[in-house]
Amino acid sequence: MNSRLPSDPDFWRLWFVGMVAFVVRWLEMLAVGLYAYQLTGSAFVVALLSMLRVLPMGLFGAFLGAAAERIERHSALVLVISISIVGTVTLASLASFGALLIWHLGLVSFVNGVCWAADNPVRRMMIGDVVGPERMSTAMSIDAGTNNASRVLGPTLSGVLLAQAGIAAVFWLGTVLYSVSLVAAMKIRVRSGRSGIRHAPFFVSIRQGLAWARGEPRIIGVFLITIYFNVFGWPFTSMIPVFGTDYLHLGPEGIGLVASCEGIGGLIGAVLVAWLGRPEWYGRIYVGAVLSYLVMAIVFALTSVVAVAATALLLSGTLSTGFGVMQATLVYRITPPEMRARLLGVLSVCIGTSPLGFLYLGWLAELFAPRVATVALGAQGLLVLLLTRRYWRPALRTS
Repeated sequence: MNSRLPSDPDFWRLWFVGMVAFVVRWLEMLAVGLYAYQLTGSAFVVALLSMLRVLPMGLFGAFLGAAAERIERHSALVLVISISIVGTVTLASLASFGALLIWHLGLVSFVNGVCWAADNPVRRMMIGDVVGPERMSTAMSIDAGTNNASRVLGPTLSGVLLAQAGIAAVFWLGTVLYSVSLVAAMKIRVRSGRSGIRHAPFFVSIRQGLAWARGEPRIIGVFLITIYFNVFGWPFTSMIPVFGTDYLHLGPEGIGLVASCEGIGGLIGAVLVAWLGRPEWYGRIYVGAVLSYLVMAIVFALTSVVAVAATALLLSGTLSTGFGVMQATLVYRITPPEMRARLLGVLSVCIGTSPLGFLYLGWLAELFAPRVATVALGAQGLLVLLLTRRYWRPALRTS
């Protein structure tokens, strides 16, 4: 593994754009969850709002991947950031005038989710164009580490701002950060996507990508593990505001600090993967991280001790980084260059299966209790992993 840091200025501009998107994402997700729970008292509504943010990945991921082959990706990146600014400033204005409603949060969460779905086939594809396949793992480790750093900063800032200044301040900060990000994006020099290559028709292109994936057991294994993580693992994080309020008896600042432990663990994980990761280990890191993450979700759900909850989130953050770094890296390494954008789009579809998990967890939480629901979801994930081992086992051989 080539661990030397990328030196191209365009990589660091793309990194900055991603950092801002990550910070605002976690800033908003905690604030929206707490605000909605305080307003409605419904764990289902909290899970539903988180679901709307990731639903576009499942709906549009494949289309965005195919579209990314046909457009100039720098222009697409600028457009994505501009749309995010419009959505966040709208929420900030509504909140400032006391007119913010749950459906406003849901609508903008969905729109910003479309922008999130474009990250793999647009920004991360641009990172690959800049650094090349041999340094993609190092670049993704840096990118994932930044994501996890944002999960320290975002929830902490969100909890403090929500408690001291209200939800409008959260969205105004997001607006400022997105605006700075737009300036950085406009300075990126790399241009891609409009070559002289004659592309197949749009839907034919998608079918070709899926047909190629069906013939490659390793990529099928990667996609399956991604689905398992997003359906049975990641949705438990939507319950952090609920657990913090009902089981840990914390205020917004305390919930923000506990939530930030996941980001601290993620930073540790990014360093470990960048330092110790070897290509022959990538598949094992990927699968082992998901299995262990499900265990940590169950531990978090069962405890009422703040220190134990924080530790479980710390470890889950470390594990999710192992998963997150390998997710895009493995797809990029396994697939041929002409298939990468569309297969990264399919990866976004796999990530986009998480709404099923969010809705299922929300339904279980309303039917039983948040604690029972989260334990049940994690346990079912472990069972599915065990029962489908023959299908995802090829993902262990990804060197």
